Amino acid sequence: MPLKAIQDYYPEQWSHCYGCGSLNEHGHQIKSHWDEESGETYAIFQPQTHHTAIPGYVYGGLIASLIDCHGTGSAAAASYHAAGRSIDDNGPPLRFVTASLHVDYIKPTPLGPPLELRGAIKEIKGRKVIVNITLAANGEITARGEVVAVQVPEHWNPIDG
Repeated sequence: MPLKAIQDYYPEQWSHCYGCGSLNEHGHQIKSHWDEESGETYAIFQPQTHHTAIPGYVYGGLIASLIDCHGTGSAAAASYHAAGRSIDDNGPPLRFVTASLHVDYIKPTPLGPPLELRGAIKEIKGRKVIVNITLAANGEITARGEVVAVQVPEHWNPIDG
């Protein structure tokens, strides 16, 4: 049985995101995982033919979306870890939104092979987490990103506003 992803622990009201929401049947539904050994996160995403930019290459907007959602998931996992909490505990959920997203496209990303995302936590400071992300195809880094994620207030419900 595959390990549950960070996003699999999101409460229902946090599971509608186009990039990582498990309840969004039209979305990417990326699945990020915490690597206890390295203290980093990883995700594998298989782009489809409709994710094309020009024939043979992945659309840059998809790459940005993957970096964005992997970054906020990474921020959540790192915050649980830093607080000494298990991601599946019954305490208030630690959820993040993107405050800033920066993506550098290093080289064209081929359409076909699975894409591997790796997230390294750069800083945790209060409600802010900065995550550096790499995206690779066939073992070659094709994009790098930085996500500044901010923890949403405990009382904020995305469905009610």
